[in-house]
Amino acid sequence: MASRKDGAVAEIEKKIIEAFEVFDHECNKTVDVREIGSIVRSLGCFPTEAELHELLAKVEEEEPTGYINLEKFLPVMTKVLLDRSYQPIPEDVLLHAFEVSLKRIFIKTKCLFCLSGEPFTEEEMEDMLSTALDPETNTVRYRDYISMMIVDET
Repeated sequence: MASRKDGAVAEIEKKIIEAFEVFDHECNKTVDVREIGSIVRSLGCFPTEAELHELLAKVEEEEPTGYINLEKFLPVMTKVLLDRSYQPIPEDVLLHAFEVSLKRIFIKTKCLFCLSGEPFTEEEMEDMLSTALDPETNTVRYRDYISMMIVDET
């Protein structure tokens, strides 16, 4: 039983390290603190901005440098994933949010808000549109985009 649990932890840690390394541009086991939200979301966790700040407080140095070290991030993020702290938003809730938005207003990139009610940052908008925008029609096919966002928890 213990080896199965150890194997699951090792697999989780491997996923975290892989996600972290994508943003470790200097290959020195550190990332810019502004990248942590993207890393956390790429792992299927969707904290609010307040929850993200709490997470950062757990991993930041006593004197913040603007960078997060993998050594400090790994155990905190492993616990988050093991505890399933920031569950993904269900597909039907995302679909409903897009449908309601589209019925009420024409979505402009500067007007989009996260489901938590907080506005997207410019960087988050660029990330979303680089994935969601159909280059041929210059539209967001929200049903397709939502299916990419859903995390399979099996």
